[in-house]
Amino acid sequence: MRIIRDTVFIDPADRGAAAAIGNFDGVHIGHQAVIDLTREAAEATNAPLGIMTFEPHPRSYFSKDSAPFRLMNAEARANRLAKLGVEKLYEVPFNASLANLTPRDFAQTIIADQLGLAHIVVGADFCFGQGRAGTVDHLIAFGKEMGFGVTVAPIVALDNGNVSSTAIRKALSDGNPRDAAAMLGHWHRIEGEVIRGDQRGRELGYPTANMSITGLHPPRFGVYAVKVDVLDGPHKGTYDGAASIGVRPMFGENIPNCETFIFDFKGDLYGATLSVALVDFLRPELKFDGLDALIVQMDDDCSKARKILSDVR
Repeated sequence: MRIIRDTVFIDPADRGAAAAIGNFDGVHIGHQAVIDLTREAAEATNAPLGIMTFEPHPRSYFSKDSAPFRLMNAEARANRLAKLGVEKLYEVPFNASLANLTPRDFAQTIIADQLGLAHIVVGADFCFGQGRAGTVDHLIAFGKEMGFGVTVAPIVALDNGNVSSTAIRKALSDGNPRDAAAMLGHWHRIEGEVIRGDQRGRELGYPTANMSITGLHPPRFGVYAVKVDVLDGPHKGTYDGAASIGVRPMFGENIPNCETFIFDFKGDLYGATLSVALVDFLRPELKFDGLDALIVQMDDDCSKARKILSDVR
């Protein structure tokens, strides 16, 4: 998959895709339905399968002081889209110039002139252009005028309501990762580089791989049964484990992170990229009277996680 971040000085070979447009935060089953329709359009027009998204996320641009909300960072999103067969990922820089484009100018400048898209697919609630004034009806009209096809994908719903990134965030905040997974079509994952911590886990007999969750929507703080993919390095592979997400109240910390203990693992993971899939919420974050009580609880957490994960592929 090619990632194109400059839409002005673009290689001619990267123009002309059939592309879905959106933020694709989480790449949930609604997004996947849009991508499936885009794949059909790509095959019908003999064009590459593309995704047009924005970086940074427009919400981050307009609300710079808002609480972290993203379900995945740009790298994790790209990894997920590549697995779905996307050939061209257009990460359009979201800046003042783009934000101030009228709907017509957005369609003409970005879609038609710069990217030369053959066909686009959007969700039924898609809005675009300055003040989000453009609707799918506008887009269809612009497509007829400017020479690109438009497909509008219906909203995907489950029994408990429409599938959306907002609903997935709520499920994670409530400590319901399986509900989130039902909407995502895959486990919710935290991806990132293993960073050096204070090595307290090693001293307790539970060495952990520490990852930052800065910028991501925080799941409910607590301990989870997890599947762990080591994405690179000599220990590349899939493992079972237990992860603690939170601020470590036992030690007076206040910056949330993810600490993962990988079962039956020996090796150095510093600098490796991990993808930690949240399978089940085991318990909330707690403060213990002493280290002995903490170790007893960790023993119990890992025992429960092993049992849960024995039935999970």
